[in-house]
Amino acid sequence: MSAPFVSVDELRTELAADEPPIVLDIRWSLGGAPGNLEFAAGHVPGAVYVDLDSDLADPPGSRGRHPLPDPQRFATAMRRAGVALDRRVVVTDGCDGAFAARAWWLLRHHGHDDVRLLDGGFAAWRESGGEVATGGRAAPYSDDGPPTEHRFTADVARSAVLDADSAAALARDGVLLDARAPARYAGEVEPVDTAAGHIPGAINAPTAMAVDASGRFLDRDELVRRYADLDVAPGAAVGAYCGSGVTATHTVLALHSIGIEAALYPGSWSEWISDPARPIATSSKPG
Repeated sequence: MSAPFVSVDELRTELAADEPPIVLDIRWSLGGAPGNLEFAAGHVPGAVYVDLDSDLADPPGSRGRHPLPDPQRFATAMRRAGVALDRRVVVTDGCDGAFAARAWWLLRHHGHDDVRLLDGGFAAWRESGGEVATGGRAAPYSDDGPPTEHRFTADVARSAVLDADSAAALARDGVLLDARAPARYAGEVEPVDTAAGHIPGAINAPTAMAVDASGRFLDRDELVRRYADLDVAPGAAVGAYCGSGVTATHTVLALHSIGIEAALYPGSWSEWISDPARPIATSSKPG
């Protein structure tokens, strides 16, 4: 597969090379087992565990449940994991990339040009018969020492980012995709946040629409067709949000893979509902 994905076979070959990529494992689940325990039970050899809550987000608050992390704190976490601007990075999680995509987005946003997602995640690696390592996190590098030419610094911010006002405007004048499950979008259930529904005018595009039953991304032609059915095409003004700004990056990645660059609303639904003056739609259709 072409960027931004790497297949299990490709990763296995690259890990055997003289200069292998750094593999970041972003195992996480909402209300499930802690990701570090899943990582310790089995991971790609040489991978480094990255904690979504502490490394890829700031503490929850008025900006939502998973606000974008302070750039310098994020850069420090990445350097401690071995990330440098001249070293390839592969991100993975348990299966479909819904959480690993957050690291993919943040690294690219802050200046790293060679970041790919392991298609199918650790599940695909294990099912392929790949070697499995166990044990806790062991960052291979230290953040100590003087800056170097290729030191990862997060000094740039180059991806399009929406706030609540620009997300509302995009829902009116362009295409704003809601990456949550249909029942949450429609306001039928809300297991996490304090209000149910969606941003008026947003279109439901659950992350599951971009992958097959095994968690691998669909081929390009099928992705193009599925997003075109939602009026998403090259040149369209498009953005994505979810519950807390994490799984929406999976939608941004899927669109990037077919040549469409989408803006991210990091605060997402959890920030939107923090202001009671913001309207809420409850329907299975946009509106």
